[in-house]
Amino acid sequence: MNKLGLIIAREYMSIVGRKSFIVMTLGMPLLFIIIMAVPIGLAYLNDKGSDTQQIAVIDETGRYASALHSDDMYNFVAINGDTVANAREFYNKANGSLDAIVIIPHNVDSTGAVNIYSEGTITPALVMTVRNALTDTIETAHLAELGIPNLQQMVDKAHVNVDVRSIKWSEAGEQESSTDAAMGLGFMLSFITYMFVLMYGAMIMNSVIEEKTNRIVEVVVSSCRPFQLMLGKIIGVGLVGLTQMAIWIVMLAVVGMVAGSAFGISNVSPDVVSPEALASAKDMGAIESIMRQTLSINYTPIIISFVLYFIGGYLLYSSLFAGFSSAVDQPSDASQFTTPIILIMVIAVYAGIACMNNPTGPTAVWCSMIPFTSPVVMMVRIPFGVPTWQLVLSLALLIGTALLITWFAARIYRRGILHYGQKASFKDLFKWIK
Repeated sequence: MNKLGLIIAREYMSIVGRKSFIVMTLGMPLLFIIIMAVPIGLAYLNDKGSDTQQIAVIDETGRYASALHSDDMYNFVAINGDTVANAREFYNKANGSLDAIVIIPHNVDSTGAVNIYSEGTITPALVMTVRNALTDTIETAHLAELGIPNLQQMVDKAHVNVDVRSIKWSEAGEQESSTDAAMGLGFMLSFITYMFVLMYGAMIMNSVIEEKTNRIVEVVVSSCRPFQLMLGKIIGVGLVGLTQMAIWIVMLAVVGMVAGSAFGISNVSPDVVSPEALASAKDMGAIESIMRQTLSINYTPIIISFVLYFIGGYLLYSSLFAGFSSAVDQPSDASQFTTPIILIMVIAVYAGIACMNNPTGPTAVWCSMIPFTSPVVMMVRIPFGVPTWQLVLSLALLIGTALLITWFAARIYRRGILHYGQKASFKDLFKWIK
């Protein structure tokens, strides 16, 4: 055990002591923010920075062209007269000054079909703009044709936007919850689990191959057992991951308290948020609403479950990475063994995404029980609430399978770590296991 502790300490300090670890630990949250903000910013700049497109409108009905209003993106110009048959000729005579022609046919009231012509592919934004503008206008015209006095006013009065609120019953009373916030949190946790397991598994693989290539492992195994060396690497790197998580959780808690204080809801517990406490905050905009939804989630069981599933998933996949990487001499040769592992992890991510709309369905339940997919899929389900028996069974299957895989990987590792020169195959690995 003393040797195992030394190996764990060496692996842990060799990573934590690097400047890159400090930079990545402090910079990763900022990187996540940038990843989320960049697509939004680029979409905004793409809309605002583009030149205004010139769109001609040929309206055979003579009633709906005025519904298309010009803006920063599109300048709609109505063309009077019967020019539908000569639309292509009219477009060519424009010598590139027109980007498209919208043709509203005479039977649009009955068919609802509108055509947009251009030499290039029509952008989705233009299609959506034309569809939304003409849909409302044609619906209004149909209501007016019925000849019922004040019908439009009655329809507008009858129209109601239903605001659905999610309220959970608990021992503390009624708590307002947010389906969107739970879904976003589940997706984020599942993605982080996938990313961490893959990143730290690859870190173990590179460490094993590097020591094997430099022949350092021959010196190390002369003073300790190969199983101790492999287990020490797995535990040491795993503690590095838990250290990073602890730092990020503290940073997230500090940011949450600062944001809650800034929005006047610092006295609201993140575990229990009653509707009365939320209603006391007046004149809150979109950001404040997001804060309320975020603070309505009970984070304590989610964080505990996240750590447990990370440990189980990490132990399972890192053992595979360690065992398979011991059978190769170069990182380029490891792809034949690591590719199936990565494919399984990608399938787990897609399974988690597929289960987001129905986290209590049979597919979600079964995928959260299968050890190779449960670390990712269960993170999607937990924010919505999971029965205790399913959680216990899933963890038991995950930990049991992880220990079994570790035992198999150890048998591969003790033979592969001193295997040089010849590329090993899956057939060789099965022989080593036996």
